Amino acid sequence: MKHIVISALGDDKPGIVKSFSKQILDTGGNITDSRMSVLGDEFALIMLVDGQESAINNITVLLPKLEKELGLTIISKQTGITAKESPRVPYLIEVVAMDNPGIVHDVTGFLSDRNINVEEMATSSYPAAHTGTKMFSIEMSVSIPAEVNISSLKSEFFTFCDAMNLDASFSAH
Repeated sequence: MKHIVISALGDDKPGIVKSFSKQILDTGGNITDSRMSVLGDEFALIMLVDGQESAINNITVLLPKLEKELGLTIISKQTGITAKESPRVPYLIEVVAMDNPGIVHDVTGFLSDRNINVEEMATSSYPAAHTGTKMFSIEMSVSIPAEVNISSLKSEFFTFCDAMNLDASFSAH
């Protein structure tokens, strides 16, 4: 099996996912992992597709045509499936705070400094229910090296969050 990562960005309109996925299917490709979102007026997509070498080659040839037909900017790269270097444990981290610049940088910096990989992350901003204060939330899946003492890590993380005035949760995923 061969693998390709495809990223696409363009004006949002109904039917993009249907058209895109139909073309992948018709080439013999299989969408194994994907994330799609509307950000502002833009549609954003990233997906991992696998298939026989001929299917992946057909997809690569097809992408410029899809770019024109769907009005998207498409980038692709063939990839492999990475073997983890050491056992890791999945956790879910959620952070909520009044919105201010640097929250993502600070939280991911804390994790990176401890060799904790962010596997997936979603952020959003929204008005607080009763006050209308602009709030910001992060939800992320992380992989923690098995040798890390989870209790100590949680304690450090919550101390960090308290200092930054962030509400957080940290749970097994």
